[in-house]
Amino acid sequence: MADTSLPMLTGNEPLSILPLSSQPDEKGGKAHYKLCDRLKLEKKQRRMCRRDPGVAETLMEAISMSALECQYQFRFERWNCTLEGRYRANILKRGFKETAFLYAISSAGLTHAMAKACSAGRMERCTCDEAPDLENRKAWQWGGCGDNLKYSNKFVKDFLGKRSNKDLRARIDMHNSNVGIKVIKAGVETTCKCHGVSGSCTVQTCWRQLAPFHEIGKQLKQRYETSIRVVSSTNEATGEGEISQTRSQGQQPPPGPQPDLIPRTLDLLHIEDSPSFCRPNKYSAGTMARKCYKDKNCEAICCGRGHNTQSRVVTRPCQCQVRWCCYVECKQCTQREEVYTCKE
Repeated sequence: MADTSLPMLTGNEPLSILPLSSQPDEKGGKAHYKLCDRLKLEKKQRRMCRRDPGVAETLMEAISMSALECQYQFRFERWNCTLEGRYRANILKRGFKETAFLYAISSAGLTHAMAKACSAGRMERCTCDEAPDLENRKAWQWGGCGDNLKYSNKFVKDFLGKRSNKDLRARIDMHNSNVGIKVIKAGVETTCKCHGVSGSCTVQTCWRQLAPFHEIGKQLKQRYETSIRVVSSTNEATGEGEISQTRSQGQQPPPGPQPDLIPRTLDLLHIEDSPSFCRPNKYSAGTMARKCYKDKNCEAICCGRGHNTQSRVVTRPCQCQVRWCCYVECKQCTQREEVYTCKE
């Protein structure tokens, strides 16, 4: 079973949260205290976790959702979002494109999960998104309960905390976290439902709804592909660090003072080139014996080493027919398929 834990982000360092399968055994009103205490939270985060019974469960949901989405988006890549043990910790110590994606998908996952938890009534401190001309209880009755992005944004920003502006790596990590939050916000859509006799639209209820998390993951993967590498330098006048975008060889900076410019709002940033991920190292297990798809990604994933081909016979349901009421009857068909794996 894949490890579904994923780093959330504290104010100072990446936070490893327990796998989703680790559920509290205690029952009662304070059961969530135990789970909050078992998570590697800072003092402020633990307090935020404890004050609402729904927070701990939402954190776990966000971890699972973000980890699975990361693995889905990178399923055809050399780095397939390996999060087991030391790989996760070592990736997060560096400033790779992969690190940037992990920070963004983590904050996006928590923002999405918290907004959904509010609208589902699982939180004590928030309910539906504040909809004009419609009370929350009536919104639930009509199914028009908007995802509470306003509360979610505030919670996540408070949960992540502020970081020192003088710590360049921390500023980049926080920027990438904010990209995840902003992509969620940009994907909000308005959904409407009609009410009236015989389906007439005499009354219309509208509410805000978040985009599916698969769409969020897709957008963040696109930003990973175009991630901008930045370098740090020291301002001789102030002695403080600045961030600037790397330039092509021979390209000269424009005349005049250079501002401490973070590139476009929704760009992911990284500060060093990624390893190849071809061979086992402290960042991944490499691609040896990895399954690939011929004529699609075997050449890239296998790093030029070639691939093995294994033929096997599989049995699957086929020619299914719906019988009376709810019964589906299928035949069992066998077919031969080829499986491709990277050579060592």
